Amino acid sequence: MAASNGNSKYDAIIIGGGHNGLTTAAYLARAGKKVLVLERRHVLGGAAVTEEVFPGFKFSVCSYVVSLLRPEIIRDLDLPRHGLEILPLDGTFTPMPSGDYLWRVNDHGKTHREIARHSKVDAEAYDEFGKAMQAMCRFVKPILSMVPPDPATLNPKELMKLLFIGRRFQGMTSEDKYNQVQLMTMSAIDFLDQWFETDVLKATMSASGIIGTFLGVRSPGTAYVLLHHYMGEIDGAFRSWGFARGGTGAISNAIADAAREAGAEIRTKAPIAQIIVKNGKAKGVVLADGDEIYADIISSSVDPRLTFTKFLESGTLPAEFLEDVNRYKYRGSSGKVNLALDALPNFKAIPGPGAHLRGAISISPSVEYMERAYDDAKYGNFSRRPYIDMVIPTLTDPSVAPPGKHIMSCFVQYAPYKLRPGLNWDDQKEAFGDNVINTIAEYAPNIKDIILHRQVVTPLDLEREFGLSEGNIFQGELSLEQLFFLRPVPGWAQFRTPIKNLYMCGSATHPGGGIMGGPGRLAALEILKDFKGAA
Repeated sequence: MAASNGNSKYDAIIIGGGHNGLTTAAYLARAGKKVLVLERRHVLGGAAVTEEVFPGFKFSVCSYVVSLLRPEIIRDLDLPRHGLEILPLDGTFTPMPSGDYLWRVNDHGKTHREIARHSKVDAEAYDEFGKAMQAMCRFVKPILSMVPPDPATLNPKELMKLLFIGRRFQGMTSEDKYNQVQLMTMSAIDFLDQWFETDVLKATMSASGIIGTFLGVRSPGTAYVLLHHYMGEIDGAFRSWGFARGGTGAISNAIADAAREAGAEIRTKAPIAQIIVKNGKAKGVVLADGDEIYADIISSSVDPRLTFTKFLESGTLPAEFLEDVNRYKYRGSSGKVNLALDALPNFKAIPGPGAHLRGAISISPSVEYMERAYDDAKYGNFSRRPYIDMVIPTLTDPSVAPPGKHIMSCFVQYAPYKLRPGLNWDDQKEAFGDNVINTIAEYAPNIKDIILHRQVVTPLDLEREFGLSEGNIFQGELSLEQLFFLRPVPGWAQFRTPIKNLYMCGSATHPGGGIMGGPGRLAALEILKDFKGAA
């Protein structure tokens, strides 16, 4: 096999042009390193991608809202100068089968009055809940920006990190400490039950606790996932969600522009066949066309299954490490249905166009509804009546559809990757899409009449098209045993791997999934530290 173009060696090769891989590349290039990013698909962004699926309609095919993108990345890479513009997403509208609804907005007074319409007790509790969650967010926030400590080591630096977390915990009020322990251990519903009585409010709020996990709203551990999503930040405001103008691909493209400006080289349609390892050290990569490219370090932003079992020859890794990698849970549980519309959906609860369509529209009418959706999935079926989170980005950003037309993006749970015996996703795909449309039609009867095109994305599509094993949108569940110093496997949460000069920088590492960029940034900082040490 010939070396690519007989070309000069790179300081770093990044496998995968998702937003985390691009973030790593941008930080390394800014530090003066010669960096190459290799992306398998024709378009950058991984799951944070915008594609013109039908003429004139640009879909955020997978990830569709932004909230967790780290402010330090926006600042360090000067992303607004590279075209990033976040448009706020105002509120959540939950229609109910009775014709009533719950509509929470970013305006505190309006939300207070709306919740009071359902329960005066809950309206008062909502303020207290918000304050308590902000305290939890403040405790967790610095942890998102730190490299996880290794609790099994006696290294003083690692112990200092643990001490830092311990001191922060000690500095909290007794009430906040109890809340924090409960958040780490309870189910989303058990946690919310302590605060609220209104069923539709608890159901809609609990939805954040199941995204990207094969768990139900009553499953222990989902309270932490709720907090993870609660930490959305736009311009420093907790719990703010938004759209990127031009779709989520605009975020990846802004990071890619920052990386290119700093000198990084980015190639699309460049699938990897193998990582070259010699004497226990990563030396380069072999592309699918046989080209070999060499670099001092390799950093993989794809998930552990692909990195360690597909790209490495067997026998390269310690058996114990490989066992841990094989135990890591993906269990994709969600799909997407993207719709091109001729007009706006007309909801029975609030007929006609209006501000209620500009935020998230949540089909989560009751706790029982949410739990029944999970019951179907437990036995290998997609939910007959799924939780659906819908947004209509064209109301905020008309640039993504032709004039007068709209896009509706529907995130759907549950769509289990592993269907029961006798069923497969290739056969079930259209039935899944029909089921989602039928569910929406119960609340917005005109939906079937206004659909021009639809794109159905199953967990199998997420695996085949986007390289997400088992279709997990976070490259592995955000369950408690797969967080912080346990992500992706115990003892290897600091972005390094048992192979020298091979690093991980994707969502399968701390601090996890969502359009955050945190894993990419932290990995780059560790790589630069090792470069310095080797100099």
